[in-house]
Amino acid sequence: MTQEELLPQIYKKDDRAFTLMYDMYSKSLYSVIYNLVRDQEEAEDVLQETFVKIWKNIDSYNESKGRFYTWILNIARNTTIDKLRSKGFNNKQKNLSSDNFVHLLDDSNKLTNKIDTIGIREFVKKLKPKCIQIIDLLFFKGYTQQEASEELQIPLGTVKTQNRNCINDLRNFLKV
Repeated sequence: MTQEELLPQIYKKDDRAFTLMYDMYSKSLYSVIYNLVRDQEEAEDVLQETFVKIWKNIDSYNESKGRFYTWILNIARNTTIDKLRSKGFNNKQKNLSSDNFVHLLDDSNKLTNKIDTIGIREFVKKLKPKCIQIIDLLFFKGYTQQEASEELQIPLGTVKTQNRNCINDLRNFLKV
C-alpha cells in the first residue's frame, strides 16, 4: 500500500491502517529517536508515544503544508526532545540503575579484588577503627545507613555524621 492509499484509511482510524503505517515508518523513526536518546528502552517508549500522537492528531496533518513523512518525523523529533528535557529522564540519567552494578556483587572475591586493584582498601585501613567499620559496611558490603546503624547499634544520625567525617578523612588521605 502506498502512502497516498494509506492516508485516507488513517483518517478513518482503520486499525489495519495503523499497523501498515507502523510497519512502513517505525524503523526510520526509531533510528531518529535512538540517535537522540542513545538508549534502546527509552527509544522504544518514545516511538510508541510518537505513534499514539500521530494517531490521535492525524486530523491536524495538512497535505498542503508538507509531506506526511516530514510531519511524523517532526512529531517523533519533538516527542524525543520533550523526553530529553523531562525531569524524570534527567533524573534517570543522573541516578544509574543498580542493574549496572549487580555483577560486582555476584562474587565477593571479585569485588574485593576490584577494590584492591584501585587501592582504596589500603587508604581505608589508615582510618580510625570506627571509620573502617562504617565504610566497610556502607561501601564494601552495601549496607544502607539504617542497616549500618542497626548492625553497629548506634543512632542513625551518628552513622551519618561519622560517615561524612570518615569520607572527609579519606579525601584528605587521597588529597582529593
